Amino acid sequence: MSFLEMLYAIDFSILDFIQSTFKCVFLDYIMAFFSYIGEVGGIWIITAVILMCFRKTRATGAMVLSAVILGYLIGELGLKHFVARPRPFVENPAIQPFVAPPHGYSFPSGHSCSSFAAATVLLMRDKRFGIPALAVAVLIAFSRLYNYVHFPSDVLTGILLGVICAFVVAFIFRKTGLDRKLLGDLKYKGSTDDNG
Repeated sequence: MSFLEMLYAIDFSILDFIQSTFKCVFLDYIMAFFSYIGEVGGIWIITAVILMCFRKTRATGAMVLSAVILGYLIGELGLKHFVARPRPFVENPAIQPFVAPPHGYSFPSGHSCSSFAAATVLLMRDKRFGIPALAVAVLIAFSRLYNYVHFPSDVLTGILLGVICAFVVAFIFRKTGLDRKLLGDLKYKGSTDDNG
């Protein structure tokens, strides 16, 4: 058995376990919701924009957005087309997803990548935001398995890529001092705090 055959066997055994153990009408709707909010990094882009509206969280918002974009460029525009892996429901048409079947390739999971890119940045910057974000990221990643639109190895790679993107962005922001610069009021960048 080759490595790829073994990987597919493990992936399908995990997916089959999830389908046989957790599948129910109630979770169908819950998991569809989590897949929906993670579409194109939607919830994380909205979160980033909201954070950028406030001076204290502006740098965090910019870092979240940067990490999500970096993950998208590497995962969605790069790896997906390079690997060109079919999705589970294409490989096994006996099971069709409850959600609208997504187009495009399976590897890596874009939902998992954007979710963990954002959650890791938030966790590094402020645990009050990071812990709930991590919980949402886990549910979004699991929803991709539950909905039979990604293999476990797609999701794990997406998670790893997201975490790496978060650390790369955090490193760049720290090295360039961009995280500190963004704490200032960008509107009045040239002004000073002196009163006289």
